[in-house]
Amino acid sequence: MKLTTEYEGKKILVLGLAKSGYAAAKILHDLGANVTVNDYQSLDESEEASELVRNGIVVIGGGHPDNLMDNHFDLIVKNPGIPYSNIVLKKATEEGIPIITEVEIAYTISEADIIGITGSNGKTTTTTLIYEILKAGHKNPKLSGNIGLVACEVAAKTKEDELLVMELSSFQLMGIRQFKPKVSVLLNLFNAHLDYHGTKEEYGKAKANIFKNQTDTDFAVVNYDDTDVVELAKHTRANVVYFSVSKNIKKGVYIVEGKIFYNDEAIIDLTDILLPGLHNLENILAAIAATKILGTSNNAIKEVLQTFTGVKHRLQYVETINGRKFYNDSKATNILATQKAISAFSEPMILLAGGLDRGNSFDELIPALKKVKAVITFGQTAEKISNAAKQAGINTIKHVDNVEKAVPLAYDLADEGDVILLSPACASWDQFKTFEERGDMFVHSVHKLKVD
Repeated sequence: MKLTTEYEGKKILVLGLAKSGYAAAKILHDLGANVTVNDYQSLDESEEASELVRNGIVVIGGGHPDNLMDNHFDLIVKNPGIPYSNIVLKKATEEGIPIITEVEIAYTISEADIIGITGSNGKTTTTTLIYEILKAGHKNPKLSGNIGLVACEVAAKTKEDELLVMELSSFQLMGIRQFKPKVSVLLNLFNAHLDYHGTKEEYGKAKANIFKNQTDTDFAVVNYDDTDVVELAKHTRANVVYFSVSKNIKKGVYIVEGKIFYNDEAIIDLTDILLPGLHNLENILAAIAATKILGTSNNAIKEVLQTFTGVKHRLQYVETINGRKFYNDSKATNILATQKAISAFSEPMILLAGGLDRGNSFDELIPALKKVKAVITFGQTAEKISNAAKQAGINTIKHVDNVEKAVPLAYDLADEGDVILLSPACASWDQFKTFEERGDMFVHSVHKLKVD
């Protein structure tokens, strides 16, 4: 860890405890900052809060006191999910207090170069692929970020000869000042998180922050097939490397006659790749671009692509029971992700979908639903998705209370050779703390079918 003096002696408010706030508070305290932690939830039963207090950090839970900002903080580190409409952040903005997320701290303390991956869909798969390929190529990667590993906590343990592979959300990227990846990856841009950002334009600006501080010694991996992404990348000073699944771009990563090329170099045959789905092909091309930039061998790339079957909760194969194949795609928290998941299969399908209602309709899902034979809905959006299914001409539409009840019903509705797919098209927060919890319930319920 770089022992930066940037935070030494500064009064810093960490807003929101959770995993990232806990890690940020500890690191900032170790770097000589005067740290206060504030969380809207009560922290009376929190072991993490108790530990911070024992280390001399002020912890305030159960709300945002009116006099909190009287402390004249020099900096605020916010949990990525807290909106800027929060009363504390609004006051900080009015007073000109800088607001960052913990990925900024990760950058300032990391001894390793950073590979940053963002986009509306495919981040986790691409991040994991890059990590696995770099590991196979003996490049000493460390996994971090929005994938579930707090970036600053991982960065604190990195060495100069390692690489920090970091999944980045738009929420995290809104809170950067100096953050600069050696290699940035922008996969795609679709309507997502508009309840947070307001418009697609603002959402795109947040994603484009990944390019903001890059220079001509850095690289930007950009999806040539996504016009919004190409437009956002026009202002980067980094060396742009394009990838395309549909065009022979001749420079970058592309497909010709069933082979993937990097510039003029053939890398791998499509038939040798294990991961299913066209959307995953985009992720694969992006991962090849990023790892080739870093000098990874073709053998390392082939080794991973010939064995990699996907990440947990993202088109994760679970089990085949009496000819019915179960797949867990709980990480599909928006419509596009579910569209892509459906398109990855040619078999008849029972779709399990529903979750948090963010105010959007599901009209965009209707074309994809036309190849689905039955839909089981749950959560706040159950009625909306049921309506979309009716418009798609689906005759079998069922509603249940939760994922656990959906699984045995889906089995009863399915025939041998069918796919049963959990791909909710919604966030999980109406019934679960995380999409991982939702996916784990699905997997557990599938395994329970075998016992029953």
